[in-house]
Amino acid sequence: MFANVAYAISIGGTIVTLALRILGADDTLTFGVAALTILGLAYTLGHATEQLGIAAGPRIGGIMNATVGNVGEIIIAAFLLLDGKVELVHASITGSIVGNLLLVLGASLLVGGLKNGVQSYDAQATGMNAASLILATIGLVVPATFAFLIGGGVGTAPGDAEFFQVEALTVGVAILLLVTYAAQTWFFLRSPAAPTAEHRPAEVAEWGWKMALGVLLASAAALTMASEVLVHTLEPAVASLGISEFFIGIIVIPVIGNLAEHVVGITLAYKNKMDFSLLTSIGSATQIALFAAPVLVFFGLIVGNPLTLVFTPLEVVAVAVGVMIAAYIALDGKSNWVEGLQLVSVYLILAIAFFFLT
Repeated sequence: MFANVAYAISIGGTIVTLALRILGADDTLTFGVAALTILGLAYTLGHATEQLGIAAGPRIGGIMNATVGNVGEIIIAAFLLLDGKVELVHASITGSIVGNLLLVLGASLLVGGLKNGVQSYDAQATGMNAASLILATIGLVVPATFAFLIGGGVGTAPGDAEFFQVEALTVGVAILLLVTYAAQTWFFLRSPAAPTAEHRPAEVAEWGWKMALGVLLASAAALTMASEVLVHTLEPAVASLGISEFFIGIIVIPVIGNLAEHVVGITLAYKNKMDFSLLTSIGSATQIALFAAPVLVFFGLIVGNPLTLVFTPLEVVAVAVGVMIAAYIALDGKSNWVEGLQLVSVYLILAIAFFFLT
């Protein structure tokens, strides 16, 4: 039922969004329709990737699911960079990491715990992602601290000497994060003990690989169009709704871009498949931190809107808190619904703070 609704939203929303854009309709209406369309396309894209992953095998399929699951947000962030909205890109990166670690993980533990009681999972499997997230946090804290010490913090202009130093540090950190991500992925593929390769029941694809590939490419193209419309109508819509751009970037955009993963993670926890559920939430946050953020750094250089890894103090604190709690839970090996409620509560506390931050 949910899948059919998502497919209908994907097709109908794409057509309506394009029509509203061409006709120059009200920006707030167009923004809302584009956001709803992206929600449907994110699910459709994820399902097509899942079908391809079944044919490719569990390990490669797992990486494909994690990668394509973040495509929506990466595309939106790319258009934001093209439009020069660097601070919104910072917010969306932070929001995606925090959302996956607190909201998605928390909701998964809450729903899974209420349904199944105390749940167990492979602490070693999730521990590797947790360690990578700690590295990513260091990659955020060091540039922010360095920028503060030399006076090149948030808001420094690209022409300033301090900005050049911060950008040089950012590029170095981005390279190291990408190398780490590549090494981790290689280890995941080559290790005989790779967690997603074990005890996975045989699956039969609903679609043939040609159909899955066609749906994936069509969804990606439609997602690109809808993302461009979303970014184009962002400022007028924000002004009309009376919500700060920062809140849109750190809360709304990550939720829109990652809805498919949110649904999958919670569903897996409900079915007592906690290993896969944790890999969905924590793994997605890891990929945003180690892959998407560095890629956006280099994309910003290419399009002439440099993106540094200098985040605001509240953003750094939010990521650090999310990583700390997720690492604690990941290394425990057991979870319950109370822990899930605590994670969701922390996310809501941060969301309230972000809402009132202008």
